[in-house]
Amino acid sequence: MSHYSANLRDIEFCLFDLLERDKVMGTSLYSDVDRDTAMGMLEEMKRLCENDLAESFIEGDRLGTVFNKATGDVTVPASFKKSYDAYVDGEWWRLDAPVDLGGMKIPPSVRWAIAEMVLGSNPAVHIYASGYAFAHVAYVLGTPEQKKIAKLMIDHHWGATMQLTEPDAGSDVGAGRSKAVQQEDGTWHITGTKRFITSGDADLYENIVHFVLARREGGGPGTKGLSLFLIPKFMFNHETGELGKRNGIFVTNVEKKMGLNVSSTCEMNLGEHEPAVGYLLGDVHQGIAQMFKVIEFARMMVGTKAIATLSAGYQQALSYAKVRVQGGDMKVMNDKASPRVTIIHHPDVRRSLMVQKSYSEGMRALVLYTASIQDEIELAEQDGDADHLADMIARNDLMLPIVKGYGSEKSWTILGTESLQTFGGSGFTQDWPLEQYVRDAKIDTLYEGTTAIQGLDFFFRKIVKDGGRAIGLLGKEIQKFAESGGAHTQEKAALFTALGNLNGIISVLIAHAMESQEDPEKIYTVGLNTSRCLMAVGDIITAWLLIRQADIAAEKLPNAGKDSDFYTGKIASAQFFVTNFLPQIAADRVIVEATNGSIMDIPESAF
Repeated sequence: MSHYSANLRDIEFCLFDLLERDKVMGTSLYSDVDRDTAMGMLEEMKRLCENDLAESFIEGDRLGTVFNKATGDVTVPASFKKSYDAYVDGEWWRLDAPVDLGGMKIPPSVRWAIAEMVLGSNPAVHIYASGYAFAHVAYVLGTPEQKKIAKLMIDHHWGATMQLTEPDAGSDVGAGRSKAVQQEDGTWHITGTKRFITSGDADLYENIVHFVLARREGGGPGTKGLSLFLIPKFMFNHETGELGKRNGIFVTNVEKKMGLNVSSTCEMNLGEHEPAVGYLLGDVHQGIAQMFKVIEFARMMVGTKAIATLSAGYQQALSYAKVRVQGGDMKVMNDKASPRVTIIHHPDVRRSLMVQKSYSEGMRALVLYTASIQDEIELAEQDGDADHLADMIARNDLMLPIVKGYGSEKSWTILGTESLQTFGGSGFTQDWPLEQYVRDAKIDTLYEGTTAIQGLDFFFRKIVKDGGRAIGLLGKEIQKFAESGGAHTQEKAALFTALGNLNGIISVLIAHAMESQEDPEKIYTVGLNTSRCLMAVGDIITAWLLIRQADIAAEKLPNAGKDSDFYTGKIASAQFFVTNFLPQIAADRVIVEATNGSIMDIPESAF
C-alpha cells in the first residue's frame, strides 16, 4: 500500500473556489489549459504519485546512494530510478521547460499544485528533475550559444545543480573563494570547493550542468564580485550534444544525512587535477542577480515540499486515528467495562488532528495563493501592464520567505509534535512513514537559507527596503476582508485584532531599526525578533485564507450533498485556527515590545 494519499479535493477547492483560477485558464498565455485540462493533469499526477513515485520512497531512504570515490560517480537505487523514469517518461518535465524547447505553458498555480503531489510522494524525484527549470534559466539569461546548451539540456534530459555554498563561507555567499580565470578562447577555468550541493551527481542522466558562483579574477569582494558559470560534468559538442572528455569538476564526498537519503548531497572539487571549464552565463558578471532566479524557484519548492509532507503526515495520522482502538470514552473513563474506542474519540487526539488539518489546509492555500500571484506576474508581462506587474512582483517577493521560512518551520514542528505523536510509540518505528517524514522535512528549515535568514530577509528587504509598500497593500486587503461582515463575524473580528497586533510588532521593529542609525546596538533588538515577525505574518495570512475558505464553504453547505462533510471541515479548520493560534500574536507583540537586547550582553562563558 502506498504511503502517500494526495488531497486532490482540497487542491481543487483552493484553485477554483478560493483563488478562482478558472478565470485565467483557457485564456491569453494559458489558452491550452482550461479547468478540465488542469483537472485531468492533476488527476493523472495523483495516480502517478500514489503509485509509481511513492513506490520507491521508503527503499530510497533505506538504501540511499552509493558513492564511488575513485570515479566521483553516484548511483541511486534501481527502484528510485524506476520512479524517476516514470516522471520523465510521462513528459512532466515539459511543465518546467521553455515553450520554445518543447515545454508546455501552464499557470504557475497549476504547476505548484502538481509539484505538491510530487514532493509529497517522493521529493527527491522533483529535486533531481530540476535540470529542466535550470535549463529554462539558461535559455532566458544565456547568450545565443548558451541557448543551444539549454536546448541540449532539455533534449538529452541532463541534470543540473546550483552551487553557492563553500566550506568556510556557508550562508555568507559573498565570502566565497572559488576563483574564475578567463581563457583566450572565451571560456573560464574555475577552481575551488563547494559543499552541500544537492544532486551533485547521479546515474539518472548522462550529463550534468553545474551552475556555479565564482569570483572572477579581479572581481571585488562580497557578492558583487561573483559571476555565474555553467560547468558541465562532461564536455560536449554544442551542436549535437555528443559527450566528450570528463571536465574538471568532481564529487569528493557524499554527506551521510539525517534524512532525504536518496538525494545526493555532495562536496564538489573544481579544477584540482584538471581545469574545470565553464561558460559565463549571458557574458555578464551578474552572478547573484542571475542565481536569484534559481534561488526563488528553490525557495518556493522547499516550502511546497515541507507543506506537502505535512499534508501526507496528517493523512497518515488521520487514517491511523480512525482505526487504532485504545481506551474508553473519556466521559465514562471510570467505567472499566465500557467499550474501547478508536483514538479519534479522545479530545486531545482530536485537538492534535485539528492542528494538523488547519495548518496543512491553510498552508496549502498559502502556497497556491503565492503561485496565483505568479500567474498574475506572467499575465501582466504579457499585457504590458507595468503598474500591476510591479505590484505583483513586490507581492511575490514578500510571500516567498513566508512560504519557505514559515511553511518549513511550521510543517517540521507539527510533523514531529503532532503527526508522529498521533501514532504513539508506533510513530517512532519504521513500521510507519512518519519517522521518515520528520527526518526528511527537517532539511526544509535549512535548505536555501535557514529560517533565521528568511526572517532577516523578510524584514530588512521585503519590508524596510520596500518601504512597507507590499506588506501595506496586503494588510489593507486583509483588513478590508476582516471588516466585510457576513458570515464568521467573530473570526473576522479576531483577525482584525491580530492584524493590529502585527502592525504593532512591525512598528516596534522599524523604530528600533531607525534608532540603530544613532545607536548601532539597537539593531540587536530587531534581530532577536525578525523570525517571530515572520511567523506572525504567516499565521495572519493563513488565518485570512482559512476564513475566506470558511465563507465559501458556508455558502455552499446548504446544497453540498456528498460534499457536506468537506465544507463542514473547512469551517471547523478556520474556527479552530483562529481560536487557537491568532491570540498568540498578542503575546508576540508584548514580547517584542519588552525585548531590550540584554541577551547580547551576556558573556559567552555564561551560556
